Amino acid sequence: MDNVELVRVLGVMHFSILVASSLVPFQLDWKKELAGLPKLHYQMYLIYGGYVVLNIVAFGVLSVGFASEIAAQTPFTRAFCGYIAVFWGIRLGLQAVMDAKPYLKRWWLRVGYHLLTLLFTLLTIGYGYLACF
Repeated sequence: MDNVELVRVLGVMHFSILVASSLVPFQLDWKKELAGLPKLHYQMYLIYGGYVVLNIVAFGVLSVGFASEIAAQTPFTRAFCGYIAVFWGIRLGLQAVMDAKPYLKRWWLRVGYHLLTLLFTLLTIGYGYLACF
């Protein structure tokens, strides 16, 4: 696989994460669980989540739409790939300390959780490779 194809595949992975992310508010019953928060805290929670989603959308759109430019590995695109690698590396690290077990009651939720961990790993490695080599 050449670097252009790698960037496109990595870009598409972002969209699969968004599909999984869209299920989180329902699986964790945010409407009920967050209802006790003060209004400002609730709004901030949603805003922070929105910023994360917008970053993931941007990573996917830019990677798919500008794969050739990113694969050219200019100093800017290496920095961009390094940022994405750090973003996903932090998320991968958080995966190890978050206590999701009480919410993984169905087999497909457990499989999905492990698939997300795999995606976070592949994105960290893939963009890290593009940033360094």
